Order: sequence, then C-alpha cells, then structure tokens
Amino acid sequence: MISIDLTGSVVAVTGAAGGIGSGIARRFAEAGATLVLHHHRGDAPVVDAPGGSRTIRADLTAVDGPASVVAAAIEAFGRLDAVVNNAGIQPGAAFMDITDEDFELMFVTNVTACHRMTRELATHVAARGGTGSVVHIASIEGSHPAVGHSHYSTSKAALLMHARAAAVELGPLGVRVNAVSPGLIGRPGIEEAWPEGVGRWLAAAPLGRLGEPEDIGDACVFLCSPLARWITGTNVVVDGGVSARNTW
Repeated sequence: MISIDLTGSVVAVTGAAGGIGSGIARRFAEAGATLVLHHHRGDAPVVDAPGGSRTIRADLTAVDGPASVVAAAIEAFGRLDAVVNNAGIQPGAAFMDITDEDFELMFVTNVTACHRMTRELATHVAARGGTGSVVHIASIEGSHPAVGHSHYSTSKAALLMHARAAAVELGPLGVRVNAVSPGLIGRPGIEEAWPEGVGRWLAAAPLGRLGEPEDIGDACVFLCSPLARWITGTNVVVDGGVSARNTW
C-alpha cells in the first residue's frame, strides 16, 4: 500500500469544524501535513496534527476573509502549499421560494469565497515560486440536482467549472486545481432525521453504505500529494458508485 507523506507541506482546510471538514483535516494530519484550520462560527476545530496546526476564525464571505486565512498560514509557518475549499452552506428551499438574497448568499459563500481563496493561494505561490494545489469540495448535486436544492446544486455546478477554468489559467504558475464531489456522507442522527432518504441511498449505492468524512479526506490528500502531480482540472466523484446507476 502506498503511503502518502505530506510532512513539510502546509495545508489550509476551510470549514474544518464541520463533519466533512474535520474528516479532511484528520487525514491530512495523519499524512504529516502542517494544518491551518479555518472556522467561522462555533467552537474552534480540534485536530491532533503532529506537524503542527493553527486555527483561524474568519468570515469567508467578507472580501478580506480568504486573504486572512492565507496570511495566518504565512505568519505561522512561512508558506502555504495547498487549500481545501470545504466551507459552504446547504439550505433547502423550493425553487419558487428562493429569494434573490438567498441566491446571492449561496453563491458568495459557495463560489465567490472559493474563487478568492484560490486567487490568494496562487498569488502566494507565484511570489515564492514552487507549486501549489487547490481542491474544491463540490457535490454530486453539481450534475444531479435534488428537489429543494436548486440554488445549492447550481452553485456546485459553478464550482466544478471554476476548478476547470482555474486549472487552465493557473497551471503555468505551478498551481493545480481539482474538485471532489461527495455523495451522501453520514453524520450522527441522519438515519433518524431522514430515514427514507438514507434507505434510498443504501439501496442505490453499489458499495452499500453511506460515505464517511475520511473518504473525502482521502481523495483530498491524494489530489494534494505528488502522486497527483499531473492531475488538474478534474472532478473526483466519491459517492460509493451511486452516480454510476441509471435514473430510469
């Protein structure tokens, strides 16, 4: 089994206090990376990172929010090598009930903030030389929209195209940009809160289970590692095979 060693790499994970974000951070810590753990509300993320870590609270929808995350990394560790754009929102609403404000908030959080973070990393990498990596956490809803999630699905579709477009322009600067699209990830209480949805998922998933946060973390670690050195502009679907099924 190939072991990925990211010792010496500094990686920022946004939304690191959440379920998927904490799983991503744990996997990077296990690979030896030094971590910059972003959060916005609630308690600061706690991850045992032998390579060292720094937490930062920031509102990524603010114009200077992403820049503050990169600045914190440079202040603490002198560099930043990779960013996982995991922070986002997923409110549900019927199409006809979505207001302009709802739509704009979805995009500034799920797309604009990721654009700014990507730009900040690319600026840093270009200034110091070397290489960098960005991973957007998108969703299978970026290509398979769910009822009540039209604005969310649209934002994730935009994020998938952003990864491709950014990869084209940032490749000459040494920055790779990819996306990971999770399927349904388990969390405490989900079976009780949404039994019919979980049941449908389990019936449709060829691998027969919900995803775990660490499943997403594994994909992110790979994409930020030297093993993915010739991979950019792509989307890695991590959904247990659900998207492979037909829909009729």
